[in-house]
Amino acid sequence: MSFIDTLKQKVTDRAPADKYVVWVVLALAAMGTVAVYSAITYLAEVRAGTGPEQFLVRHLIRVGIAFGVMGVVSFIDYRTLARYSRIGLIGALLLLLSVKIMGLFSAGSDRWLEIAGFGFQPSDLARVALVFYVAVLLVQKQDYVKSFSRAFLPILVWVFGTILLIGIDDLSTSAVLLLAVMLMCFVGRVSAIQIGGLGILGAALAVVLIATSPHRAARLEAYLGVNLFDDTSTEYVMDPQGEQYQSRQARIAFAVGGFTGVGPGKSIQRDFLPAPYNDFIFAIIAEEYGMVGALLLLLGFCVLLFRGYLRIARDAPDPLGLVLAVGFTTLIVAYGFVHAAVSCGLLPVTGLPMPFVSYGGTSMVANGIMVGVLLNISRQSAKRTPDEMRLEYKDFV
Repeated sequence: MSFIDTLKQKVTDRAPADKYVVWVVLALAAMGTVAVYSAITYLAEVRAGTGPEQFLVRHLIRVGIAFGVMGVVSFIDYRTLARYSRIGLIGALLLLLSVKIMGLFSAGSDRWLEIAGFGFQPSDLARVALVFYVAVLLVQKQDYVKSFSRAFLPILVWVFGTILLIGIDDLSTSAVLLLAVMLMCFVGRVSAIQIGGLGILGAALAVVLIATSPHRAARLEAYLGVNLFDDTSTEYVMDPQGEQYQSRQARIAFAVGGFTGVGPGKSIQRDFLPAPYNDFIFAIIAEEYGMVGALLLLLGFCVLLFRGYLRIARDAPDPLGLVLAVGFTTLIVAYGFVHAAVSCGLLPVTGLPMPFVSYGGTSMVANGIMVGVLLNISRQSAKRTPDEMRLEYKDFV
């Protein structure tokens, strides 16, 4: 049999990916593209002195790259990718260290690196790599997973080092990443006491990072309406109209949108929100499409949550697929829900984009990788019989 015939045979033998995940991601990207085109009009005309078409083309290119990456990854066995997870995480950590030395200053922090004219956020690569490597460690250490020194401590070192490097400039990303890791540890049968300790350690780190940053402290104090850190943090003003300016403008967008919205491209609050095409894209969607559009968008993330947990993770062909599905599903869905909660004023203002909806580059590609892995796990599980899967899991869950 020739190489071409062998390749055709392999492609033909592959089970189909989870179609619900594919359709939901396509729908999110389509709604995001329309919303970005509307939201970025003010930035293009007033700040950049050009039309929104230029930014729309950039967004479409990034969406296309993300879907291309997602398609390629969906055909690569996730176990093959897992073999290189440690190297990938080490590389991501080195990039995070490089940000502290030569990173680009943006939105009050150093989060970006620029190589050959292309800017990217290493934190997006680091969160993908960390989930991969933690999943590998959990599976490798199953025989003694409740041992602190042999199992939990090595995991803790990698997790704490990564969330620390990310959290220095991006606390919200590190918090969501820690949540995903804790759920992975729970599924991986780590002791509840150890998981609780990880959560306490993460909370303590968050308090230190907030207390040492006037920027973060001011946001938290404005959200709570109290002075937590003496008078130093209140002296830091992020914008001329106060720390709650963004939240107020977002809530106005919800009020204006009402039940059915003002219509596509007719947003008013895009002229007042600092980053309507990224950090507050959900508010623009709520204004233009109303509560109906906002709820449909959240329904998409609910579908991803249920398919990721109750279909892909539950039916994964092995423990590694189970833990990876839980980690990546949590990251994607938590980003979407936290973004929506910030826009509604339920959480302090953060800089988390809404997956596949917000205008973005590195985050879009990272989400494409994660969905690609989920699709590959679903392909693998579709070829397994219930008896085979039951045998794999009897000593794991």
